[in-house]
Amino acid sequence: MATFFGEVVVAPSRAGVDDEEWAEETPEDREIRRELEKKREIDVLWSLKPGAPAEGSGDGPLVCSKFIVAMGHNAAAFLSSFILDSVCWEVVGVVKLWNEWCRTSNSTNVLPTDSFCLFYRLISDPTVLLCQCSCYVAEDQQFQWLEKVFGCMRKEGLQVTILSTCPVADYKTQESTLTLPSPFLKALKTKEFKENICCPLLEQPNIVRDLPAAVLSYCQVWQIPAVLYLCYTDVIKLDTVTVEAFKPLLSSKILKSLVKDVSESTKILKKLLTTNEIHNNIYI
Repeated sequence: MATFFGEVVVAPSRAGVDDEEWAEETPEDREIRRELEKKREIDVLWSLKPGAPAEGSGDGPLVCSKFIVAMGHNAAAFLSSFILDSVCWEVVGVVKLWNEWCRTSNSTNVLPTDSFCLFYRLISDPTVLLCQCSCYVAEDQQFQWLEKVFGCMRKEGLQVTILSTCPVADYKTQESTLTLPSPFLKALKTKEFKENICCPLLEQPNIVRDLPAAVLSYCQVWQIPAVLYLCYTDVIKLDTVTVEAFKPLLSSKILKSLVKDVSESTKILKKLLTTNEIHNNIYI
């Protein structure tokens, strides 16, 4: 794997387990392990109508020109506030998964604090797909997510935009992170992505982890034009300042045609944060 655009982290493997350890595993242990592996399987449930333009012909892959993925509550809230509109978009799929940190369902009625992964399609152009993924996808589930999501799409003519957040403490620089104007945006792109980017590129020796890195690596391997916009922030929870830090992306070629009324978007963002605050107070 090429490492010029990020670091590849090798997942843990049983390949180094001694034969003696395997021998000590009882039939009950093997059954428990199989049940756990089965429980950790990811299901992608599509609700696309038969014959819709995005589905291609027959049982073929979806015809997709733009795929926008928001990972994390703040990135998902940005899309909800500035891009998604119930009149223009429709829910066409969900991801069901379980791990130690989260559990999703096939429900599409979600709160900002819920763990969910939903897919939307632009009604006026069904080749434009959007994904809000606020749930944690464990390391051993990332390959499944990639194969089952991108396996449904035709890769020719596809362009991917990824939005995510990262703690400022993870940003490596010669300056003190205390003096950085947090939050701030950095970008990482595949070799095939030729369009202008809306912020500075991420400098070495910084790396990207988890699902954002997995998606970008997948696009690099399959030669799909893709860009990752990473917002470094010192706030972990859903936050107005962090959400609005993504606003420069509204002028990007892939998003500017999808932007709804900005003044109305601000109202929606405030409503999302109010709902989130009420929900948090209930469970304190």
